[in-house]
Amino acid sequence: MRGEPSCPKCGGRVRAPGLFADSWQCDVHGSVHPLQPVIPPSVEGLGVVVNRSHVPVWMPWPLPVGWLFTGVAYAGDDRSGGRATAVACSGPGPLGGIGELLLVAEELGVGLGARYAGIDGLDPGSGMAIDKPPQVKMLAAGRPTPLWHVTGAPQDRAVFAGEARGLWLWAIVWPEQSGLLMYDELVLTDLRDAGAEVDLLPCGALTPRLLGQG
Repeated sequence: MRGEPSCPKCGGRVRAPGLFADSWQCDVHGSVHPLQPVIPPSVEGLGVVVNRSHVPVWMPWPLPVGWLFTGVAYAGDDRSGGRATAVACSGPGPLGGIGELLLVAEELGVGLGARYAGIDGLDPGSGMAIDKPPQVKMLAAGRPTPLWHVTGAPQDRAVFAGEARGLWLWAIVWPEQSGLLMYDELVLTDLRDAGAEVDLLPCGALTPRLLGQG
């Protein structure tokens, strides 16, 4: 692991529970579920997050041809367990070059998905036009799962959000044109339910996207 826990909403420093507060505190956002240091891609590191998480750990499975697992992060602590997870993978983009996909599952108000999406607020909010048909559909843990395009994100990425297993599901894709990948109806597996085949997961280099870079 690298670094210290941080605020999942802004990346700022957080204070551990102590005499005056029984939860992690950010000077800007108050009580938060701390974002733990990013874990480089490995089957073992992924297993740590899977075993601690109270929310899904989503991954396209099987991975698209040529794609690799490129890191994982979670928000929570030893007492609360994982309340948000972010899984990254990358591979050939649909229009050439390299595409990157970040899948975030989180409880309401954690703010991790919005941070990686580059939008204001804690949840998709008014940027997700649920009064219109969804732009893409996934199959998440065997269930058809609609996702809506989220507006207000930086132009270098495409952001989609919806609900799966009663929690937010974000799909953030770089570069923006690689969002075409989402129209292939990806099949997502909650790795908490996966079997031994995950041991064969192909791993690449840690993506700087999880570190909030690039």
